[in-house]
Amino acid sequence: MKFLAPLIAGLMASASPALAASEGDLMIRHVTVIDVEHAREVKDQAVVLRGADIVAVGGDGEVARQWHAQDVVEGKGRFLIPGLWDMHVHFGGGPDLIEENKALLPLYVAHGITTIRDCSGDLPDQVLAWRGEIANGTLFGPRLLTSGAKIEGIKPVWKGTIEVGSKADVDAALARLQDRDKVDFVKITDSTLDPQLFLYAVSQAKARGLRTSGHIPMALTVGQAVDAGISSIEHIDYAYKAGVKDEAAIAADFAAGRIDRAEANRRLDAGFDPATAMASYRNFAQKGVFVTPTLNGGRVLAWLDADDHAHDPYLAYIGPKLRKTYDWRIERAAKADAAAIEARHAHFEHEAAVLPMLEKAGVTVIAGTDAGFLNSFNYPGIGLHDELSLFVKEGLTPAQALSAATRAGPAWFGLLDRYGAVKSGMAADLVLLDRDPLKDISATRAIRAVVMRGKLHDRAALDTMLAETRSKVAAWNAAESNGAAQ
Repeated sequence: MKFLAPLIAGLMASASPALAASEGDLMIRHVTVIDVEHAREVKDQAVVLRGADIVAVGGDGEVARQWHAQDVVEGKGRFLIPGLWDMHVHFGGGPDLIEENKALLPLYVAHGITTIRDCSGDLPDQVLAWRGEIANGTLFGPRLLTSGAKIEGIKPVWKGTIEVGSKADVDAALARLQDRDKVDFVKITDSTLDPQLFLYAVSQAKARGLRTSGHIPMALTVGQAVDAGISSIEHIDYAYKAGVKDEAAIAADFAAGRIDRAEANRRLDAGFDPATAMASYRNFAQKGVFVTPTLNGGRVLAWLDADDHAHDPYLAYIGPKLRKTYDWRIERAAKADAAAIEARHAHFEHEAAVLPMLEKAGVTVIAGTDAGFLNSFNYPGIGLHDELSLFVKEGLTPAQALSAATRAGPAWFGLLDRYGAVKSGMAADLVLLDRDPLKDISATRAIRAVVMRGKLHDRAALDTMLAETRSKVAAWNAAESNGAAQ
């Protein structure tokens, strides 16, 4: 036996890793996994999580024999998808609104959104701090990816910017964003930024390996921004502009001061050409440029004449100071006469019709809401589900819409090896649904549980998140009322 003892000990030692690998923290059993990439259902699966990772996915009987878990969730009759990503959100409104903005973070998780992309507001340093606190577990919220401060011209309309007036300024701004702030991408806007500096900033960011998004100056064509290396086009109106046959002439006339912005917009509205659009969109696809349509915000503003949203239940989750930031868009919309309102409706419909053309051309469409301060009644959390419903209404399939909210974000960041699928080795960011989203996109609203970084939040926990935010807002409302009364 003394000769066998070392052999037995060796065998036990070599077997122990396999035994350890059979232990998980959480197992979801008998669930239908939605394979978003291939738009198919995989029935009666078991999914095992350990820490922040998925460690096993397969037929329920086989996985259950091979794995044990501390906690087991019954998924029979339910559907498991990757965590949702909202790829266009904002935080801002000034330092007095920091707590109201922070209260929005749990709303995303409660609606199945496990990652958000902040596209810059006027609280960039605060948001950068939140990113770190969420990552180290001291602040609860979805994974936060941010541009930090946006790059703009001198004395811009938007606050929270890095003002640049020369190539040297652009170089310094990019160095700060990359080296000090370690941003996840760069946002560039156009209220006062010189068009040539816009192109320079895009090209230099690309040279540094930084992804870019932004608002393209009217004096440029969208194609010029694409050729410079922009990574994503935010808002459907720029995609529409790229489909205008005389876009270059309009841009040149605007740059030379021969026409104002109103006339440029009038000519753009009237000049859309499907053949031009498809050629532009195929160029987007060839160069890997994604498009974030942010349809829901445009829909809300276009129809403020028909719905003032005064009785929206979701207002109970938005702080009073944040609600106040909605007023400037509401007041602008209220000044429109009947003809302007009709034109506003038509403009939205024309732009929304571009969506299936983008998909047909092979462009990756990203789901993002534009939710946050200033953007009236475009609500953090629920807004992403409204966006997906619009995607389907305007011509995408439920599978395409679901991919826009689960795979397009990771693809843009180069993270599809970690996010966007329910399979072994991927991040344990998941949403358990009561209905099948491949049959009806509204099923993304029927959330039974959310798993974020491997931690399960069941329906009761999600309801508690909503209740806590609602309670905070009620207290702020009361304080505002008391202050006004005094």
